[in-house]
Amino acid sequence: MIVVTGATGNIGRPLTQALAEAGQKVTAVSRHTAPVPDGVRHVVADLTEPAGLRPVLTGAQSLFLLLSGDVHSAGAGPADIIGEAAAGGVRRVVLLSTLGVATRPFGPTRIAMRALEDTLRGSGLEWAVLRPGGFASNALWWAESVRARQTVAAPFGDVGVPIIDPADIAAVAAACLLDDRHSGSVYELTGPEVITPRQQARAIAAALGSPVTFHELTRDEAKAAMSQSMPAELADDTLDILGSPTPAETRVSPDVQRVLDRAPRPFADWAARNAAAFRRD
Repeated sequence: MIVVTGATGNIGRPLTQALAEAGQKVTAVSRHTAPVPDGVRHVVADLTEPAGLRPVLTGAQSLFLLLSGDVHSAGAGPADIIGEAAAGGVRRVVLLSTLGVATRPFGPTRIAMRALEDTLRGSGLEWAVLRPGGFASNALWWAESVRARQTVAAPFGDVGVPIIDPADIAAVAAACLLDDRHSGSVYELTGPEVITPRQQARAIAAALGSPVTFHELTRDEAKAAMSQSMPAELADDTLDILGSPTPAETRVSPDVQRVLDRAPRPFADWAARNAAAFRRD
């Protein structure tokens, strides 16, 4: 059996589907009840309480570990999840980390993620670590403004990074869960090309078949909007990356091609598959 945490999100959904289609027994874990593919067991659990995962992990062979931000909060103990996995007989853990562990290692969340990576390496379990950059699905932040005003509003309109389709992250995760050859690997996951917010707006317009205007926000305007849904410190950290990516953050990684034997999907492909989210009712 394979346990997938974050199973109803942008990565967990396609990963669960891929594993089920491969004939695997899958337990999908999420914080709230949600539909899952036929034949998949769904369990509601809170990862900030690792002991509650004991019945889920006992007897499982593999675990895909995706942690939301609150699991890194004081007292949450994400390393205890790895301990519970080992105690339950899990043989392999695939951890979703972040590219920032390598490119900007001194932020608080990235220090915590590096420590978790180190815990996994020292656990005695088989492991693989996935370090994606920015997600194509972050463009869903613009869905409401595109539906209402046919406008994408974002800072740093002409600064780009090679964002990755979450479906490609899921495909790499499935390979790592199913194939022993990936044990002990760290994969940096990016899309096939650097793409700017202005270019993303054009791709969304093409997917919709209707115009979409790009409106460039100042950094202060962007921070004010972002701070409504995240701590101001994290908003500043994110804006630092978006506005001044390092060479390592603009590098197109070969790892998706290496694992899947195909190129990563471009943003235009993601926009076409998700056009309904941006379309007026």
